[in-house]
Amino acid sequence: MLLKTLVPTLSLAGAAFAASADDWRSRSIYQVIVDRFALEDGSNGACNPNDAVFCGGSWNGLKNKLDYIQGMGFSAIWISPVGRALDNTTAYGQGYHGYWPTSYTDLNSHFGNEDDLKSLSQAVHDRGMYLMVDVVVNHFASWGDSNVPFSSFSPLNAENMFHSKCYITDWSNQEMAEQCWMGDSNVPLPDVNTENDQVVGLLKDYVSNLVTKYSIDGLRLDAAKSIRKDFWPDFCGAAGVYCTGEAWFNGVEQLCPYQDYMDSVHNYVMQPYAVNAFKSASSDAISSLANVMNSLASSCKDATLLTSFMENHDNARMGAVTSDMARLKTFAAITVFSGGVPTVYYGQEQAFKGASDPNNREPLWTSGYATGSDKLYDYFNTLNTLRNFLVKDSSFASAQAQYTALSGSVLQIEKSGLRVLLANTGSGQDSSVTVGGWSANESLVDALGCTHVTADGSGNAHVTVKGGLPVALYPESKLSGLGLCSM
Repeated sequence: MLLKTLVPTLSLAGAAFAASADDWRSRSIYQVIVDRFALEDGSNGACNPNDAVFCGGSWNGLKNKLDYIQGMGFSAIWISPVGRALDNTTAYGQGYHGYWPTSYTDLNSHFGNEDDLKSLSQAVHDRGMYLMVDVVVNHFASWGDSNVPFSSFSPLNAENMFHSKCYITDWSNQEMAEQCWMGDSNVPLPDVNTENDQVVGLLKDYVSNLVTKYSIDGLRLDAAKSIRKDFWPDFCGAAGVYCTGEAWFNGVEQLCPYQDYMDSVHNYVMQPYAVNAFKSASSDAISSLANVMNSLASSCKDATLLTSFMENHDNARMGAVTSDMARLKTFAAITVFSGGVPTVYYGQEQAFKGASDPNNREPLWTSGYATGSDKLYDYFNTLNTLRNFLVKDSSFASAQAQYTALSGSVLQIEKSGLRVLLANTGSGQDSSVTVGGWSANESLVDALGCTHVTADGSGNAHVTVKGGLPVALYPESKLSGLGLCSM
């Protein structure tokens, strides 16, 4: 497929970029569970996600499908944890996802060897893309809790390197969330004692070596809320790259403080509000989303660095929320143009329908890696083409987005001159709104629908959001070379 968009130009093609938070602002991330993305031989092997076992995806399989990812305009890839994981078949399946580690320092042989991971990293960088790796430093995994094999873990191989056993029963109790174990007696997850100075030193050495050896540009920090906040600055400092953490809080006052300890967190505040706003026609939900997003912008250290998502390996896919294509495109558009760093979970472009773990961890090869407009593949290309064009201007990437409920059914996201209009009406319904603030008689283009609008003498543009489909208005004079709408 001929790419309609190029990732932002980089000066060090083929090398690691040791990317900073500022560098990541302009990126658009595609999240992959390696085991479920691509088989190395390109086959369509059997894989029932309900079985929750290793299905054969590998780093080489992923490398062979980089065209597919870049064809949607993504400029970074986040891959699941790379360390050795629990192989035993437990009551909950196997550790194919990577979040049940038994070694941080040894690679997971199911996915390949050192040369394979280095080759994937090189191939990603050869395309001018960034590589993000998921790291699990909160816990290890054991098959049963009667005789946890601490001595077999690496690099933390002694019982005193872990907190005493107590299972988390109340996630609202932050001390318990940090000090006790995840899991249960079937698959206990011994909790790493990050108050132990020896442990902290080993973890810093581990992450520094990981980033250097495999030329990693960014880290996703699993279970970030389950480790004391003041552990993270030194850990991320040892890594020397952008860190975005999983701090699963739905409240602004709980989420924002984590940005004082790491560059970014996943925007778990936005996700439920956005789902509620666009899954049905609820006027209150539009204004609630606008209010909470503006609160994030004013309360967080830098909301432009928050990683925005609508679905992931722990949350329901949007295809399970709705089958309406206008709504699915709206969920895609708010991910890309939320004002933060877009993060799209593999299979969203195929409108996968998995509602929860393990059904939301489907093998992508069942889709045949279909491109085109039947689902959302081409649409993500369009969204990313526009964003990649705009972030060439660093002032766009660093500008805070402002949210406004233009009506009970239409939300406006304004960011450095771009106005994205999102309706919650669904397919077949039109909404008319007035968008002010333009120059008198200014010529505007909806870069998603390729329609032209002219503001009146007062700088107001009267816009019809047709069929519930997103609109992205921008001055026509500034879109030369965009690569969309014949510009």
